[in-house]
Amino acid sequence: MLNANEIRRGMVLRVEDRLVHVVEANHRKIGRGGAILDLKIRDLTTGSTVARTFSATKRYERVRTESRSVQFLYSDASGFHFMDMDNYEELNLKEALLGESVHFLVDGIEIEVLTDGETPISVDLPSSVVMAVKQTDPGHKGDTASGASKPAVTETGLTLQVPLFVENGDKIRVDTRNGDYQERI
Repeated sequence: MLNANEIRRGMVLRVEDRLVHVVEANHRKIGRGGAILDLKIRDLTTGSTVARTFSATKRYERVRTESRSVQFLYSDASGFHFMDMDNYEELNLKEALLGESVHFLVDGIEIEVLTDGETPISVDLPSSVVMAVKQTDPGHKGDTASGASKPAVTETGLTLQVPLFVENGDKIRVDTRNGDYQERI
């Protein structure tokens, strides 16, 4: 059992008989009242993310998880297929578990899968990934009225804003936490 001030980002907790992944945690003391705990949590069964406020005096159950390194192979109608890097077994994950992470799954990317025993409950991506630009409009020199960026679609279908000099076929680095362009490779 954990006290409220021990809860950190990335932990998996059991809250109200549901497994949740802590996306953000903020412990704060307010005026004359007691301390409160502001959490942004993702329900691991439904995939929905909500912001909740809890009493800081309550104790929380931390779920022990194991991390497995897996490599993305391919996707089909049955789900997304990965290879376990330790024993080379194939692991099939559903889109509901992956959530928005599916937009960052390029061939050969290695991710961490958190498991509760044998059941996958969450995935953790690297902080950035290199992707190819599949489609973007040509940028015109001097066209900076729109903030010097234009929309681009990557090989995985992710749409993001890129600088005007990025062209079709270019490799770019994308931040997986917010989906923002970082640099051209």
